[in-house]
Amino acid sequence: MSDLLEPGTQAPDFGGTNQDGLPIRLGDFRGKAVVLYFYPEDDTLGCTRESCAFRDDSDAFREKGAVVLGISVQGESSHRAFRDKYHLPFDLVADPDKRITRAYNALGPLGLAKRVTYIIGPDGKIAAAYRTLDPKSHSREALRILTGAG
Repeated sequence: MSDLLEPGTQAPDFGGTNQDGLPIRLGDFRGKAVVLYFYPEDDTLGCTRESCAFRDDSDAFREKGAVVLGISVQGESSHRAFRDKYHLPFDLVADPDKRITRAYNALGPLGLAKRVTYIIGPDGKIAAAYRTLDPKSHSREALRILTGAG
């Protein structure tokens, strides 16, 4: 997947807001692994399956000391409704100007995020980047990578 950011490179820092309008920066999580998953749209079938899989595996991510962040191009209110409806225990980063999505080469041709996941190490470098067609498998693949990394 040559169009994804390469493992070993510094992850682009970003600043944005979460579903509650609170500021959130990648740098806030330095020292922890971050699972950054991009998804096309709140409250659609595939994105709901994907986000709920991350939700269902949230204890396993926490046990590994990893933080999960979801990012799509929708705004805060859409993210808040999506998080509340499905009881997602992690932040959803609003990226309506598509700045973060572009920085991670995750912007699709229709202006929505592609289904891409990055594992960022505690040092701020990309440990892994992948794309999968099955939304449910993104979470399990992230856990597998985290387990292999430590």
